[in-house]
Amino acid sequence: MSTTTDSPIAHLTPADLDAIGAELDAIRDEVLADLGERDAEYIRSVIKAQRGLEVGGRAALLVSLFPPAWVAGTAMLSVAKILENMEIGHNVLHGQWDWMRDPEIHSTTWEWDSASTAESWKHSHNYMHHTFTNVVGKDRDIGYDTLRLDPAQRWVPYYLGQPVYNLVLAAVFQWAIALHDLEMAEVRKGRKPWSVAKEELKSIGRKARKQFAKDYVLWPLLSGPSAVPAFAGNLTANLVRNVWSHTVIFCGHFPDGAITFDYEESQLEDETRGGWYVRQLLGSCNIDGSSLMHLMSGNLSFQIEHHLFPDVPSNRYAEIAPRVRELCERYDLPYTSGPLLTQYLQVWRKVLRLSLPGGGEQAPAPFATDLPDVAAADPRPLAAVA
Repeated sequence: MSTTTDSPIAHLTPADLDAIGAELDAIRDEVLADLGERDAEYIRSVIKAQRGLEVGGRAALLVSLFPPAWVAGTAMLSVAKILENMEIGHNVLHGQWDWMRDPEIHSTTWEWDSASTAESWKHSHNYMHHTFTNVVGKDRDIGYDTLRLDPAQRWVPYYLGQPVYNLVLAAVFQWAIALHDLEMAEVRKGRKPWSVAKEELKSIGRKARKQFAKDYVLWPLLSGPSAVPAFAGNLTANLVRNVWSHTVIFCGHFPDGAITFDYEESQLEDETRGGWYVRQLLGSCNIDGSSLMHLMSGNLSFQIEHHLFPDVPSNRYAEIAPRVRELCERYDLPYTSGPLLTQYLQVWRKVLRLSLPGGGEQAPAPFATDLPDVAAADPRPLAAVA
């Protein structure tokens, strides 16, 4: 790997990378060692609140011929679905709460309210995305096989429609993610056996049927005379959850300041622990906001901290963030954070610009090192840390 003078971390030495890795490892270990009852009480209280909102929302939709009941029921169900996906499901499936050894709140047993199966999502997200964050050609979450979000992606006329594709993607986000997990592009290229994809498709199909039946058949039927408005309420709640999830995730990965990497496989093999951490820093963006904003985003408003420490409980990101920012200031590293609207408008500007040919120069490879593979020397597997 070569270092260029215009790289945001060209000033870092291999020793700096090593020190950054050790310091961030120490922060992670310190927080994990401090986990206890207050953390367990936090996730249990969020789950309790989420389930209460869902029960209240569905109960109101049973009598949703009465317009105020429809509005209240749809609002409560929308919030419940957002909390279940963002602050609970996403983080439970990262293993953030496995330390509690509670079989009901564990990454191996949790099945979330989404079209994606937990197992397929853990592979495509926990492993592929978090290990190869923003590496063009390795991280399939760059554009979700639908959009061109990096100038290194070859332009074809198909991308002229990507402003429309992005709107559709937001509206059907949970279903798009489920199909994304199948990696059909890898099947077409012959790198993934069709037999494997076929079994995964069956699994996703079973999950999708359950989701569809629950929201669009069972609950509307139980609503009797209110079946049609109850159906509309469930549809609206899913739409709100999909659009919100899409917004938060895109604002954490694609605004101005988020850097992508055009690496060869051999360069990734030589990446050190500090190098991996710095790539997470450069490829992620935070969203400024209130405590409510952080809760409703699943604390992915602290996307930088989440990418550094995906297995650390999300309620700890707010206290970790100042330490990470201070480290960035000390090593003259960018720490990208901004208001939701600003980030969202930047994402849309990128979507629009890259729907056309060109789009700017690809950011240079940000660092080089000939240090031994520190990540491989750590007894924790990279996938567990990533």
